Amino acid sequence: MITLNAAVNMKQFLFFVCFAMAMYGCDKASNQTASAFAGGGTGAGGSLARFTIVGNHLYTVDKQKLKVFDISNPAQANFIRSISVGFEIETIYPFKDKLFIGSTSVVHIFSIADPASPQKLSEAISPNVLRRCDPVVAKDTVAYATLRTNGACGGTQSILAVYDIKDIAKPVQKNFANVTEPYGLGYSETTLYVCDRLDGLVVFNIANAYNPVRVKNIKLTASQFIDVIPYGDILVCWLSNGLALYDISNKQNPVLIKQIS
Repeated sequence: MITLNAAVNMKQFLFFVCFAMAMYGCDKASNQTASAFAGGGTGAGGSLARFTIVGNHLYTVDKQKLKVFDISNPAQANFIRSISVGFEIETIYPFKDKLFIGSTSVVHIFSIADPASPQKLSEAISPNVLRRCDPVVAKDTVAYATLRTNGACGGTQSILAVYDIKDIAKPVQKNFANVTEPYGLGYSETTLYVCDRLDGLVVFNIANAYNPVRVKNIKLTASQFIDVIPYGDILVCWLSNGLALYDISNKQNPVLIKQIS
């Protein structure tokens, strides 16, 4: 059983995804999921991931460092280099030729224009919260981070921070929305999904990218939402006690397809 107090294990999350697709898909889930995953490539990861694949390179983070591997030959992965990032590094998220690396104090932004040699471009920090946990996703000229301040994350205020990243060298917090105890997040088109331990799955309209508007929240009995992967018309949700699949063909109105414990 996965608990919120356990270290995040994205490999386990992805295992549950594959297991769900293979064993539990109803007709609707099977058809949508097959379509969503048909593109192949390197797949999709959640906002709480500690590793990601971009092209022929694998990037991993530990508490202080970014590590780069050449996986052009998957049977013989080649370690390239280790780069010091900062302290209390938690998450990594790729967007185009950038890596967004979340920590308990700041979001570090790296260029991977040269995939084998990431270069730090800037840092994004919220003036609202001094210490927090930072899952982060990016979309076009905006980045969203959930700043959770409970428990080990410290601080007194939890928010969904909205960063303007048009000038990637000088990211600026443009806005924020109040959330209770947020964890992972993900977006599909103009809808943002935020996992909140107390409020459940919180749905935001981000048609105005810098002004997220809360639409609704969804709760499951005896389950907390930890992270999400939107993939086509399917929203894969990692729960505190398993997995849930939602139909998001209507992006702002997720409909439960299957819950797996």
